[in-house]
Formats: sequence, C-alpha cells, structure tokens
Amino acid sequence: MRLRTRGAISAALAGFLALAAAASGGEARFSGSFTWKSADPAFGGFSGLELSEDGSRFTAISDRAGIVSGRLLRENGQIVGVEAGPLAPLLDTKGREQRTHLGDSEGLAVAPDGRRFVSFEGRGRVWVYDAQGVATRLPRAEAFQNLQGNSGLEALAIDAEGRLYTLPERSGELTRPFPVWRYDGRGWTQPFEIPRRGGFLAVGADIGPDGRFYLLEREFTGFGFRSRVRRFDMTDTGLDGETTLFESHLLRHDNLEGLSVWREDGGAIRLTMISDDNFNAFQRTQFVEYTVPESLASPQDKP
Repeated sequence: MRLRTRGAISAALAGFLALAAAASGGEARFSGSFTWKSADPAFGGFSGLELSEDGSRFTAISDRAGIVSGRLLRENGQIVGVEAGPLAPLLDTKGREQRTHLGDSEGLAVAPDGRRFVSFEGRGRVWVYDAQGVATRLPRAEAFQNLQGNSGLEALAIDAEGRLYTLPERSGELTRPFPVWRYDGRGWTQPFEIPRRGGFLAVGADIGPDGRFYLLEREFTGFGFRSRVRRFDMTDTGLDGETTLFESHLLRHDNLEGLSVWREDGGAIRLTMISDDNFNAFQRTQFVEYTVPESLASPQDKP
C-alpha cells in the first residue's frame, strides 16, 4: 500500500525513531534485522517476499511493479548482507511496462515450478509470470471489483496443492472480518474469513511448512508503525486456533509488508519480513526475522 501522508511520516519517524522499544507479546522471539541499501533508482517500496526453503535466497516485489531476486548472506543464522541484481519490471500481459495506477503490485507467491503469482491493488487482480517474465491473467472474481481504493488485494499465499489465497488490506468496517478468497485453478471462492483485531490491517500472508496460515498485519498510528503476525490452523473449510505470534511496539520496526515463513535446520519456524519504505528518505528497507520455537508442534505432530 502506498501511504499518502509521506510528509507526516517523515517528520514523525525522524522525531520518534530513538524511542523504539523491544517487541512485545506473543510466542515468537525476535531474531534480528538487517537494513538493505542500494543505489538502484528503482529500489524501495517492497511489499511482497518469498524465501527458498532453507532461507538462503529471496524474491521480492515493489509496489511500483518491480521484481528482484538475490541471496541473503548469513552468519550464525543472522542476515548480514544481501546480494541481488537490479529490479526488473513486472510487465503487463502485452509485454509493456505498467502505468503507476495499474502497477501497484502487493502480494507475491512462488509455486514449486518457479511460476510467480502477483496480486495487484490498484485494479484488484492476480497475474502469473512464467520463467521468462511473461504475464498471464487469472480469472477475476466479481468481489474484486468492489474493493476499497488503495486497500485492495494486499496479501497472497500458495498452499502445497498449488491453490492461491488472497485477502484485502481492509474489510470495509472495523467489525467486519477480512474475506479470504481461494483460487483452485478453475475459479475463486471464499472458503473462510479472518476476524479483525484492533486497528491492524492485513498486508502479507504465507502458508508455512507446517501447513498453517500466517498473516502479517500493520498499524499506522500517525506517528509510526506497529506490526503483528497471527497464525491459524487451516482446513479446507475454515481457520481456527488463532495465535498471536508477536505484536511489536510503536517504531520497533519500519513498515513491514512482506512475509515468508520457512523452517530452520533445527526445526524451528522462521518468520522473515521486509519493509516498504514508501520511497521515503526517513524510512528504511529492512529484513526483520522472528523465530517460533520448535516446541510449538505443527498440527500433524499433535497426538
């Protein structure tokens, strides 16, 4: 999502960044963060993220229809550097660069065969890109036509069966749950919904190696950002077992919008997130990681 009050954000973050406190609450432990910098003029605005199964490689998209892949350099499991090429454009279905109001790419999901699915917010839709970067439209659900402006399809995830899941940043009312739509290769349905809790909005999603649904949420207070990740047990017909894994204090992290969930060698689940700097000099592009202890068994491990 492109935030409209960049001047206010700049002033607030400049004045309050030193007040950032440790993350609070939840089951996950803060593992570390790394600020990624680049001289590429297209760099920034990252809103979608996918990591390889071992957490060593990544693909990210910006909300200006850009995509980049690279390697995360780690020492003792912590990110200490990034090797990546320049951002390439996410072209439209006719091979042309997309105009700004149509190229607001927000959600990313990568299939095992390497295809990249991207959800767009400006005109709610999901496209798939092949290895050569050629885009193909997926069918568009009727419900996508009625999404709020600048609050459309923000999150995208893919399950082990190759089914896609997407949801909007806003549901329309504070008491209305977020609808979750699923694409099974034939069409879109809405198998379940996610309750809204407080002022947080949905910005990223992933389905972890444990088969659970993970939702990254962001709250902008007018002074800065707070982040939260909730986890749900998932069946074909619903979500339950809601757990808040972490909820950060104001200004602890930047504007986290992309989420990828993977498993470390030791068995623990790692949450890796990336921030959208809104192309603002007072914000940062961060990789932020939390670890969910391996003692939290996956559903299939429970007796």
